[in-house]
Amino acid sequence: MNEVFTDRIVIVGAGLGALYAALKLAPHPVVVVSPESLGKGTSSSWAQGGVAAAMDPGDSPKDHARDTVNAGAGVVDAKVAELVTQEAQDYILDLTSMGTPFDRTTDGGYVLSREAAHGFARVVRVKGDQAGAGIMAALIEQVRATPSIQVLEGIMAVALDVDAGRVTGIEIQDADEDSAPIMLRGTGVLLAGGGSGGLYALTTNPPRIRGQVIGMAARAGAMIADAEFVQFHPTAMDVGEDPAPLATEALRGEGAILVNRHGERFMQAVHPDAELAPRDVVARAIFAQVQAGNCPVLDTRKDIGAHITDLFPSVVEHCIRNGIDPVNDPISVAPAAHYHMGGVKTGTDGRASLRGLWVCGEASSTGLHGANRLASNGLLEALVYARICALSIAADLGEVKIANPIDIQFETCGVRADPKAVAELRKTMTQFVGVVRDAEGLTAALRKIATLEASQRDSASFLNMCATATLIAASALVRQESRGAHERSDFPATSEKFAQRSQLLFAEALAIRAQACEEKV
Repeated sequence: MNEVFTDRIVIVGAGLGALYAALKLAPHPVVVVSPESLGKGTSSSWAQGGVAAAMDPGDSPKDHARDTVNAGAGVVDAKVAELVTQEAQDYILDLTSMGTPFDRTTDGGYVLSREAAHGFARVVRVKGDQAGAGIMAALIEQVRATPSIQVLEGIMAVALDVDAGRVTGIEIQDADEDSAPIMLRGTGVLLAGGGSGGLYALTTNPPRIRGQVIGMAARAGAMIADAEFVQFHPTAMDVGEDPAPLATEALRGEGAILVNRHGERFMQAVHPDAELAPRDVVARAIFAQVQAGNCPVLDTRKDIGAHITDLFPSVVEHCIRNGIDPVNDPISVAPAAHYHMGGVKTGTDGRASLRGLWVCGEASSTGLHGANRLASNGLLEALVYARICALSIAADLGEVKIANPIDIQFETCGVRADPKAVAELRKTMTQFVGVVRDAEGLTAALRKIATLEASQRDSASFLNMCATATLIAASALVRQESRGAHERSDFPATSEKFAQRSQLLFAEALAIRAQACEEKV
């Protein structure tokens, strides 16, 4: 395998965490490895809701931390929640100084919205439902103007090289898997390449976000935490698109209600907060309506009405594209894989269990989200830990080095994953490892994943997908209870025995999978 050596820090991914870390590492030289052109194909760019922060004088970081802990169903690291929420306001101000056009009031304050499980209106938005795009545009402009940052577009990472427990390099190849991999050896590696929602057939995530970064770290031996906790957004638009367009939670914050085909507002009988109940509660309620053939819809007509055009332009665009007039028509919805609370286990310094490896954003598991992420805490966590990782990496590196630009020349001889195998993997995850799970289905999923993996051993990208899928299913099988986003129909109660975060090495997950392949449930 050809090798390329550089004095640059290698950052995998090009979303919020990756770009913010690159900026905070300046003037240390970095190279950002992105499978798409900047601003495309990242979950950050698609984020609608906003960034949660206690900006109102009547609110406080303490209250924000409390809501975070409560939403996480008993397995949030309270110290991490305090760390992240305490600094939240500083990040809003920093993004503002970088040019992010947050929605402002006539007197210059920030427009704040309330989302599910928040005790206060504390979500800062951009043009109603375009926070991710607005923040990313500002960061991309800064990145393009920063001399220490080189961006390699159209390239993806597929494997880590590890020597004696330390990451010493990263394999990269053409994003279309047409090339032979090249080993890129830098001064450190930061993984910020997103979560795993695209492993599911119904998802709100961009097409490339299919657990590859988590799987890559797991296959290298990194500890994975909370893999079983996958958040399903309650209100993806059920219009047949892949990925499914998102009907942001902020719609419910503005008064939109959920009704079924009988005209019943079903959430009132499920939870005291009705439509603003925690996401896992709303997702299961909508899933039950879908399973019963009750065709659940989100009705924005009464409390939002014609204002939806100004308040939520992205939602309106999605509706019109699918023949829906949200001013006069309700929106068909269904739960879709949205955010992975689990990922590569990291400490409060952003370090993974492998030396020389840092992780931030959705690929990480910091302990902030527990079993159920509080709405709009995802972008906040990415910002906080991007800076934490940058400071930690800079401390390791010491003095700033001068690095020449990297020139990558690939040889064409790669092996692509079979699209049919990817589709079958996604179908398996939705069918057996979805909103509601049981031992029989999880065992069937592990068997199917093993079969698919064996059929595609020459595709590193597909092996990474299968690794993450295996970790999710194996962790879900081990957690014999229902907690937060993890719902077991065969273990419907929450158990004190499992009132802690989970952690699993890939080798352990493979052992669980092997046993599942041998046994019949």
